[in-house]
Amino acid sequence: MGEGLQQRTGGQLLVDALCAHGADRAFCVPGESYLAVIDALYDVRERISLVVCRQEGGAAFMAEAYGKLTGRPGICMVTRGPGATNASIGVHTAYQDSTPMILFIGQIGSDVVEREAFQELDYRRMFAQMAKWVAQIDRADRVHEYVSHAFHVAMSGRPGPVVLALPEDMLVTQVATIAVRPYQRVKAHPGAQQLDEVADMLAGARRPLLLLGGGDWSERACDDIRSFAEAWRLPVACSFRRQDLLDNRHDQYVGEVGIATAADLKKRIAESDLVFAVGPRLGEMTTGGYTLFGIPQLRQRFIHVHPGADELGRVYQADLMINAGMGEFARAVRGLSPRGVPGWDEWTRSLRAEYLRTIEPVQVPGPVNMSEIIAWLNRRLPAGSIVANGAGNFSGWPQRFYQYTGFRTQLGPTNGAMGYGVPAAIAARMVHPDRIVVCFSGDGDFMMTGQELATAMQYQAPVVFVVVNNGMYGTIRMHQEREYPARVHGTALSNPDFVALARAYGAHGELVERTDQFAPAFERAVASGQPALLEVRLDPEVITTRTTLSAIRAAAQSKG
Repeated sequence: MGEGLQQRTGGQLLVDALCAHGADRAFCVPGESYLAVIDALYDVRERISLVVCRQEGGAAFMAEAYGKLTGRPGICMVTRGPGATNASIGVHTAYQDSTPMILFIGQIGSDVVEREAFQELDYRRMFAQMAKWVAQIDRADRVHEYVSHAFHVAMSGRPGPVVLALPEDMLVTQVATIAVRPYQRVKAHPGAQQLDEVADMLAGARRPLLLLGGGDWSERACDDIRSFAEAWRLPVACSFRRQDLLDNRHDQYVGEVGIATAADLKKRIAESDLVFAVGPRLGEMTTGGYTLFGIPQLRQRFIHVHPGADELGRVYQADLMINAGMGEFARAVRGLSPRGVPGWDEWTRSLRAEYLRTIEPVQVPGPVNMSEIIAWLNRRLPAGSIVANGAGNFSGWPQRFYQYTGFRTQLGPTNGAMGYGVPAAIAARMVHPDRIVVCFSGDGDFMMTGQELATAMQYQAPVVFVVVNNGMYGTIRMHQEREYPARVHGTALSNPDFVALARAYGAHGELVERTDQFAPAFERAVASGQPALLEVRLDPEVITTRTTLSAIRAAAQSKG
């Protein structure tokens, strides 16, 4: 069997499979455990760009961001043991963010398994709770089978990450090559009866709310759902860090339902009589710790559409549950016409007016006002610009005040992973070299993956990195003051000179200490054509977009 066929190593077959499935970029930190794969990638370097990162967490974040931006599995490659554990943060992010991603891990040789060999780990056990599928390719003649399955699993139902371990000896074993077809995206479609029920429930509503979120979206799906919302004149909110599913400048966009949902929007959700959720899991962040809606039944009538059947009915019992891909559902409801003129125009207008009031700049202590800086960026940045962020209270400023202009102009981790913004922004600039990419980081957040500035320089990805420096782990300090007022411990930070650090990498760097310094500094950063870092010194009192540290402490002490 296989006589006369070309012989290929397992590493070559793996790269053949990546090419067959349309991969055009892989993010990695190299390791001796998968040198055979790196060597095989040399032969296809014109087809698959290999991006070498400085830490596996950064590589995994870049792959996850690539998956978000393209809707195709982001490819990450790391070495065994420490490489895999570092990369696990990106896998967890991809899982909670419903992002297609495949992590390939170089593995020990099969001849030393179960001896606790150098850097040995059982990846099935390690990744079992944070990946859709975890496997090890022990035979080179099954590489195409496993990789095909990995792409299909990552893209099917609710998208997510897959992990494949690659034993060293398998990668150099030679077997006969075979032909392979690219993966196909397989999704459920809504039925005609379900669409009739949607129309009936909308017809019976007086104060409906369309809530968009989750993964599995595409630009076309967003266009289709927008057309549907326009035809039905529905107010549209977006779930936590999914604000880019509808252009925030649209007259029917009414705000984010997330960690700090505006008080007016919370009130309106309570007043609504139909919640129509398309895509979100309705997890802890979107529901304010599962307090926004009743469990298991909402007070309102409830339609829940989700690409993963196992999510439907998991926490909330909907009146109508529809298992469908976002593109398939949006395309179907685009042709669903209202029966007469919807009677909630004033309802939609009032929600929109309340949203617009929430993005008006606010007064804050100190010489830097982040709300005014974001307001300026709303005017300055062209449509399609991408804004990325990691995790921390600093992210509240773009989340509340920035107006995202459409599909995948927002990159933020719904699992709250610190350090996400820098590598995600670099990946975004690689995927969309024609767009402006701005990354917001806190000082603590930036230091988690700031070394990827070297990657930005190496691949000439001119991101503008805005480091909001208040000298602390701000989110934890906020909770500390609420729970243990005036007992500050373990949250203060001693930071480097961020401007000098940026310049050491060869990047453009400037310090912003007043609001009026930001605009000219930003223009110089963009004009430099280089990766650029703007350190914005923020008064520590300005802990959130709505309150101060002193106010939080005073409120906590008054209760005690």
